[in-house]
Amino acid sequence: MANYPHDSFDNVPEDLLRVGAHRAPQKKGRGWIAFAWAALATVILVVIGLSALSGVTGRSYSSLPFLSSSSSAAPSATPSPTPTTVAPKLDPTVPITVLNGTLTTNLANSAADYLVSKGWTGAGPDVGARANATDQHIAKTVVYYTAAADEAAARQIVKDLGTGTVLLSTAFPDRITVVLGSDYKQPGS
Repeated sequence: MANYPHDSFDNVPEDLLRVGAHRAPQKKGRGWIAFAWAALATVILVVIGLSALSGVTGRSYSSLPFLSSSSSAAPSATPSPTPTTVAPKLDPTVPITVLNGTLTTNLANSAADYLVSKGWTGAGPDVGARANATDQHIAKTVVYYTAAADEAAARQIVKDLGTGTVLLSTAFPDRITVVLGSDYKQPGS
């Protein structure tokens, strides 16, 4: 029987019938079993993580030796071209709100009419809204959009207006809201 050094667990009251802690010697090789389980769990988590990452980014990680399968197709020699510009897509019935953030009278109406002439029918008086902004001392024109899918449309509106920046925000209820600043100049002026 193994002899263990005396420790605090061996100090028990005299009236207790039991003396000492009952310990058994550890079996050989138990550390390797725990290591093997940890290594297996790590490999499984890495595979799951890379699979999820490839789903999000669209990049394939099958070139890694433990992810490749024999049935996968060979990669093409020429990669498909990536588009450099995104065409603006916005349903014409989607309302575009145009707010005048300056002291210039009727600026929201003229800017919205100009957008309608450029094909943005959502800025029309019967579809979108035209009003003065709460703050009428805005320096820079901003086109706010609420959905990431509308970013290209917001950028095209900035291009059509000739000035401004785009900002993803839920500050306004409509999908596209144009807040005109003093940097906006009416076409032909």
